[in-house]
Amino acid sequence: MNKGLRLTETWMRRALWLVAFVFAAFLIGLGSQVIDNLAYLGPVPPEDAFVDPVKAAPLKEAIAQAGQTREAAGEALAQAEHKHEAAEAKTRSARQAFDNWIATRQTTARPDQDDELIARTRELDKLVAAEHSALEAVEAQQQILLDAKQAETRAGDAYDALLVPSRKLVYEQAEREARKVFLLRIGVTLPLLVLAGWLFRHKRNGTYWPFTWGFILFSLFAFFVELVPYLPSYGYGAYVRYGVGIVLTVVIGRYAIRWLQAWLERQKAAEALPEQERRTTMRYELAMERIGKSLCPSCERPTNFRDKTLAHCPHCGIGLFDRCQACRTRKNAFGRYCFSCGTPAKLSLAD
Repeated sequence: MNKGLRLTETWMRRALWLVAFVFAAFLIGLGSQVIDNLAYLGPVPPEDAFVDPVKAAPLKEAIAQAGQTREAAGEALAQAEHKHEAAEAKTRSARQAFDNWIATRQTTARPDQDDELIARTRELDKLVAAEHSALEAVEAQQQILLDAKQAETRAGDAYDALLVPSRKLVYEQAEREARKVFLLRIGVTLPLLVLAGWLFRHKRNGTYWPFTWGFILFSLFAFFVELVPYLPSYGYGAYVRYGVGIVLTVVIGRYAIRWLQAWLERQKAAEALPEQERRTTMRYELAMERIGKSLCPSCERPTNFRDKTLAHCPHCGIGLFDRCQACRTRKNAFGRYCFSCGTPAKLSLAD
């Protein structure tokens, strides 16, 4: 909490920052809705829109016909495999029964059972023949299914070859629409950034600063979230991204360097002024805030305020502690009143 701010003022500032963030959130929601709708301005046609229908129609029909044949062959193959499994089961059962009967006949050695042996053998042969027929039906359906798959693959490959030029046209159309949407995004975003820069320069500390900062946050979100990730990837898109990054880095870095140099010059000029004049240019809240962080209010260098013998800043020489003219109590030289007797200070800082 800032040392020089009143409690109510501190909480009101926090509430106003909350207003700024809420205002920015609503602006972001509205802006995102507008930006998202820009993507629907130019729908990209499907791939077959650029294909010669005279050439495409027979291939589509062949693909559809092969697909129907494949599905029908798959169903017929499933039925044939089921019948073959049933025939195999019957053959196994009959062969097991026949083997058991043969074992019994060899044990009893009864010649009167020769006719029954012949009949059982013939029945088993019929079951084996039925199993072979079922297997042939399975193999026939497998061949039909294979032929249908190959025909479908050939027709699909031919249709894909026909779509190659169309895919190129669709890609070019998609790139044109992407460029159009990107330019629209720029047209919406850049004016916001310009206005945000003007507000930051002239209105960031004004009466309605929460709305100013809310709009600035909204414009930054619109640029870094709604615009930068959608830089076009066509052609030299990577160069565009890196180029934008380099330009932004140079601009921001140059501004920061110039600001720092100007600030250092101002600090040097301020430190060269007489102490009384330096005090009149300092804000009370800012001075209290720096003191709370153990910094000199004038030069912002670290200072040991716990030192009971400290009277002046060892870096810039400004007075940090003095004595009350009424009660002679050692006090903060930047305070407006003596904390011991309440006597007004001789020099007061700007509000």
